[in-house]
Amino acid sequence: MSAAGGGARGERVVGASGDPARGGSARAARRLAPRARKALLTLHIGASVALIGSGAGITALSLIATGERAADAHVIYGAAETLVFTLGVPLSFISLLSGIALGLGTRWGVLRHRWTAAKLALQLAIIACGGLVIRPAMESLIEGGGRGTAQWTMVAGAAFNTACAMLAVGLAVFKPGGRLRRVG
Repeated sequence: MSAAGGGARGERVVGASGDPARGGSARAARRLAPRARKALLTLHIGASVALIGSGAGITALSLIATGERAADAHVIYGAAETLVFTLGVPLSFISLLSGIALGLGTRWGVLRHRWTAAKLALQLAIIACGGLVIRPAMESLIEGGGRGTAQWTMVAGAAFNTACAMLAVGLAVFKPGGRLRRVG
């Protein structure tokens, strides 16, 4: 498409200058070109769905470990730790950053609609739960400080993260609610 041609769903795609004298606007200049939007959307969807799988795997491993002998549980928690740091953490940040980029580069915005704001809150909750709940529980379990409540904290935190990731995908599919009101 040409620089001043129409984008997807009636969006106006303009050159990088966003010069209103040339028919563009500063707001429209931030729109992603269709190929860039599709590439970023693919990355975002892939990371978000993979985060569900990663979270489900961590939840399953943590739940299995609760019924195992201490030595076996220690090995299982080590595997869960590998999943957390090789998949969970990177996928969480890829999903967060690609979602923000999509919000800034499309008509949906980051905080323009209820569903986009909710997805942002869910993603931040996933990251916070990982750092404040799952990580300390996992460290306690791997260091051998006893299983007690830490094992169930690990299960609950991983299940919470999986549910949040699934809810975020559902919000993206159904896009419920309307626009948020502007303050000021």
